[in-house]
Amino acid sequence: MMDFRELAKQVNDEVIAFRHDLHMHPEASMQEFRTTDRIAEELDKLGIPYRRFEPTGLIGTIEGGKPGKTIALRADIDALSITEKTDLPFQSQNEGFMHACGHDTHAAMLLGAAKVLNSIKDELPGTVRLLFQPAEELACGAKTVIKQGALDGIDFIFGIHIAGQAPVGCIAYCPGASASAADMFKITVKGKAGHGAMPDTAVDATIAAAAIVMNLQTMVSREFPPTQPVVITVGKLVSGSRFNIVSGEAVMEGTGRSYDVDVHHKMPEVMTRIAKETAAAFRCEAEVEYNMVTEVLMNDADMLEIVKGAARKVADNEKLIVEMKPMMGAEDFSEYTALTKAAFATVGAGGQFPNHSDHVVFDEDSFRTGVALHCQVAYDYLTGANA
Repeated sequence: MMDFRELAKQVNDEVIAFRHDLHMHPEASMQEFRTTDRIAEELDKLGIPYRRFEPTGLIGTIEGGKPGKTIALRADIDALSITEKTDLPFQSQNEGFMHACGHDTHAAMLLGAAKVLNSIKDELPGTVRLLFQPAEELACGAKTVIKQGALDGIDFIFGIHIAGQAPVGCIAYCPGASASAADMFKITVKGKAGHGAMPDTAVDATIAAAAIVMNLQTMVSREFPPTQPVVITVGKLVSGSRFNIVSGEAVMEGTGRSYDVDVHHKMPEVMTRIAKETAAAFRCEAEVEYNMVTEVLMNDADMLEIVKGAARKVADNEKLIVEMKPMMGAEDFSEYTALTKAAFATVGAGGQFPNHSDHVVFDEDSFRTGVALHCQVAYDYLTGANA
């Protein structure tokens, strides 16, 4: 029986060193050129063949000693446009960018898993694909690499996310819908500008926009089943040019979140109807731009059982394996779950601050758990050792 906890310990120093290198050189989504090159350099050292995506990211292949199924292990590699304030000795050297979501740790843990799995490849029945994906923060990276064949021949894909503030070594999972679909919308309301003292000679876009903001909340309360959570948030509303002028145009932007696939795909139609008909009631017109950014992240039940079994083998103790509630945050790993069998888990990394904070610090002791979990899931799936 493979002891992936011990094998992960043996590569931990290399994982930490590689993570420090990536952390000091964070790169924006779709601009991860140095990051991609560094990953390629490490795969070259291991003799693992790979194929680059355009413009960034790559996929490596570890062929097992016997034929079998194919599993993909995914890590995202982009950073956030945040100025780091951690004072770490390996703090970001790229002003205005930071690996505040922990994608540097994801790439490093997957590279560590690559080292381990490559060392035992002769014992693996099947193939492991190493998917280093760009642009998760823009929610377009998964779609981009899927179009370039990232899922071709894949039977199962597994991914990990690091979690600040969660106990170090904690492995958390969520059955079914794990992360919500995330959408963006923009509504432009057109009226007729006029003098503020004579509103009857104008058509007030501000009034119509305000009514639309309120009526959009009926999508939550009246349009969809109360058993299906929906969030509609208007985060920005701009209208008018001067205190004594009736506004002739208003523009609002926001996000929609949902957990049910059918609900998700009905939301554009429902929002467009509400916005247009509300605007018409105030003699205005409304134009709706609705962008369905990510799908619902759905964990396959059978694949999640494999992940849970693997977690029991690599966690320091079973109390660190927990079932978590679905989150309204989005993760573009969801694009894979819509197309093939998939499962996603989080690994706790302690700290006082959450992901996306300019002060977030991840405990490096957690990396061993991530490396071991990647390896154990791959091994158990390919060999059928799920118990």
